Amino acid sequence: MRGTPGRPLPAERLLEAAAALFDREGIRAVGVDRLVAEADVARASLYQNFGSKDALVLAWLTKQDELDRATYDRALRAAARSAGGPADPAARVRAFFDLAVTSTRRRRYRGCLYVNALTEFPDDDHSVHLLVGEHRRWMREEIADAAAMAGAADPAEVARSIQLLYDGGLVGAKTARSVEPIRLAERLAIGLLDAAVPSGSTASAPV
Repeated sequence: MRGTPGRPLPAERLLEAAAALFDREGIRAVGVDRLVAEADVARASLYQNFGSKDALVLAWLTKQDELDRATYDRALRAAARSAGGPADPAARVRAFFDLAVTSTRRRRYRGCLYVNALTEFPDDDHSVHLLVGEHRRWMREEIADAAAMAGAADPAEVARSIQLLYDGGLVGAKTARSVEPIRLAERLAIGLLDAAVPSGSTASAPV
């Protein structure tokens, strides 16, 4: 099945349907029939393009991971333009919380889509579980880099602690239906970053 002028191809429509339905209703709750109906494609299109529903889930999360990384990079470039130089460590950490606020509002306080997916795929060896783990590792490494730039004695520990605050902020936002828990987590994260830098430490220049 091909696309028509101005209309996405079936694979793209399936990804769009997956993004909307999985995020809003949960992955396991949405069956193949619902997906193909929402995408307005033949059932065979799902198997021809992805092979299985689980493979579609993985493709959706992979695309989201790529979008999130690109959005973070754009945020850092914007921060660098505002600063007239490389983004400073605090700006690099704040960018994650700023993007979480934007995403949380847009997604109507549904929590972290990666953690939500992890809940539905608890098997450590499942490809979805592995992808979520890689996404979270990327985030920790970015924060650890920022902590190292700030001069923290143990950047990896700082990153783990800030990610824990980030997770808590998203859970709090979901339950309170407010972004204030994310902003509180951000303030605590910046305080933790500042406290992790030994007095008199000379930070390395951001690159």
